[in-house]
Amino acid sequence: MTAADVRIIDHRTPDERDRPFLPGMGKTWLLPLYDVFTRLGGIRALHARAIELARIEPRQAVVDVGCGTGNLSFVALAAQPTAQVTGLDPDRDALRRAARKARRRGVSLTLVQGYADRIPGEDGSLDHVISSLALHHVDDDGRVAFARDALRALRPGGTVTVADFGGPAQGAENTPHAGHGPAHTLRHLTARLRNRAAQHPAVARNHGDGIIALLTGAGFGDARELDHVDHRFGRISFVQATRP
Repeated sequence: MTAADVRIIDHRTPDERDRPFLPGMGKTWLLPLYDVFTRLGGIRALHARAIELARIEPRQAVVDVGCGTGNLSFVALAAQPTAQVTGLDPDRDALRRAARKARRRGVSLTLVQGYADRIPGEDGSLDHVISSLALHHVDDDGRVAFARDALRALRPGGTVTVADFGGPAQGAENTPHAGHGPAHTLRHLTARLRNRAAQHPAVARNHGDGIIALLTGAGFGDARELDHVDHRFGRISFVQATRP
C-alpha cells in the first residue's frame, strides 16, 4: 500500500448482515464520546503496553481485533510504521472514524467490517493478532471461535496478545461516603465503574486464568500473563500466546 492508503472492506457474509454486536461504549449513540472517554480514562497507556509486549517488527502483518476507532492500531503503527496493520470491527461507524483519523495522520491502514470469529487473513499469514478491551464484548461461542481462528491465521511462531479485564475476581468495593467536592465525586464514580466491571457477566469469563485457558484450549503454546495493571476501571491483564 502507498503511504496514505486507507480503505474499508466489508468482510461479512450475507448471513451476518443483521448479526448483533455490542458497541465499544455499550450504546451506538455514545460512539462520538468514545475517543474522549479513552483519552480521559488513560486507555492509551494500556495500548502502549500491549504493543510493547507484542514486539512487532518492521513489515510484519498484524490484525487488531475489535479495533473500534483504531487507537490500538495507531499505537502499533507509531511503533512500527512499516507494519501492515488491519483493524477488524463489526461497527461500520467506528471504522469510518478510524479511517478519518488514519487519513489525518497520513498512515496506511486497512479496516475490515467483520467479527472476531473470522479474522481476515489466509492460513498461516499473520505475524501478530492483537486486541485491547474487546474480548469481553464477545460471547462464549465467539470467544472460542476467535481463539481457534487466531491460531489458524497466525504463522508458526506468531503471537496473539490480548489486553483485557482479567486475573483474580474482584469483589465489590466500598464506595467512599465521607468528603465532598470534585475529588470525592471522581472517587465515587471510579469505585462504581470498577464494581460494575468486576461484576459484569462478560468480564467474569476472564476472571482467574480465563483468557489463558481460552488460548490454551484452542491449541496455543505457552499462553501466559506477561503483565497486569490495576487500572481505575479494574484489573487489566496482558496475556500472550504463541502458535506452535
